[in-house]
Amino acid sequence: MIALTQSLRGAIAQRARRLRQERRWTQAALADRLGLSQNRLSEIERGQGSFTAEQFLTLLRTFNVQIDTFAPPAQAASELQNALARAGATHLAEARDVLPTERLREALTVIREVLASAQSPRQVTALAPVLVNNIDGLNFAKLYADVHSVGLTGRLGWAVENTVRALAGELAKELPPRWRIRYSRTKVALEQSLSAVGRPGGGPAAVDDILDPGIASLETLLLIKAERSAISRRWRIATRIQPEEFQQALEAARGSL
Repeated sequence: MIALTQSLRGAIAQRARRLRQERRWTQAALADRLGLSQNRLSEIERGQGSFTAEQFLTLLRTFNVQIDTFAPPAQAASELQNALARAGATHLAEARDVLPTERLREALTVIREVLASAQSPRQVTALAPVLVNNIDGLNFAKLYADVHSVGLTGRLGWAVENTVRALAGELAKELPPRWRIRYSRTKVALEQSLSAVGRPGGGPAAVDDILDPGIASLETLLLIKAERSAISRRWRIATRIQPEEFQQALEAARGSL
């Protein structure tokens, strides 16, 4: 806990100094705004102290930034996992040492962030319960537009089709009525979204999208491409992730409620 506090204090101090310099505020001017002496602000910027809650809120308002601006970069993976858990992937445990982030609160943003980073198979497959949990509020037109703008349409289509396959697998089981209704409704909505966006295009020369991190050789890439699922092959996604893993995520999230 002490190490975490020191890390967070250092991150806040460094970011505050950088923001002050970027916005061309002098130490004296910012100290006056915060109700500090210039010497005390200098100490805080060197990591030898910390802002009070009131001073920190004044910093946010002064520089028009959100609280996650000050979070240490090392927290990004845990931050994303927490956002997934809040959005419906309830089988993922929230890390208690991470600041809540405003930019990851909406399911649309969570989905886009996970597809862009693809930090771990567990986070990627957690999109299945997130889609189920948010199906009634998701704006698929906006979601597809958002991911298309950053070149992730193929990844989204791949994740949606894997979720449809996973839902079909779960619906073949004996389920409580509320889950059967929810899964059926989600499956229909996702199938409609796939129909609207169309199937992946590109001829034989189209380049595969490498989803898995850590692929360091052509031999590994070729092996993954040879062993990938039919869905991954259709969407030209190079990954070890199989449809069964999306189904396991649905089962785990359901069992955690």
